[in-house]
Amino acid sequence: MVDDDARLAASLRRALAYEGHAVEVAPDGPAALVAARDRPPDLVVLDGMLPGLDGVEVCRRLREGSDVPILMLTARDTVSDRVGGLDAGADDYLVKPFAYDELLARVRALLRRREPRGRELLRCADLVMDVSAHEVRRGDRAVEQASKIRNSADSARSARQPPTAVPLAPAGPPSASSTPPAGKK
Repeated sequence: MVDDDARLAASLRRALAYEGHAVEVAPDGPAALVAARDRPPDLVVLDGMLPGLDGVEVCRRLREGSDVPILMLTARDTVSDRVGGLDAGADDYLVKPFAYDELLARVRALLRRREPRGRELLRCADLVMDVSAHEVRRGDRAVEQASKIRNSADSARSARQPPTAVPLAPAGPPSASSTPPAGKK
């Protein structure tokens, strides 16, 4: 969750924790981007008016390197604000003041649509390799060389898999359809 209003953040944290969610709070845009990079969340609840970077810019940057569901929760209530947030990559947009039941329902809906956590991410400092998507990022920048990455990922994956059993042919006399080895009759 990203919100600079400490009281609202604490209240949202309690409500989400009561529903069984682990919640991390970032007070501003830059802190949110660092937290999302270091500990990718399952969902982001994002205020629109933040110090440092506003919510729309944070949303845009998150969307560049992630498909994490983003719920904009903001006092910006004009149609152009909502369209701007959704066009920046938000999956949903809720205007403050809001009803907690509605917020929690929207969180549940976004998490239901989230693809299962089958992605394998390999990390080294600020370098992140998404094995299933064949993508590599250094910080917030994509690294090219997808074919080399794909080959490395496939090699790494096959090195971790147990050997495959190969069925052996049953022992016994050769069948009539088999030909004798060359030079023997």
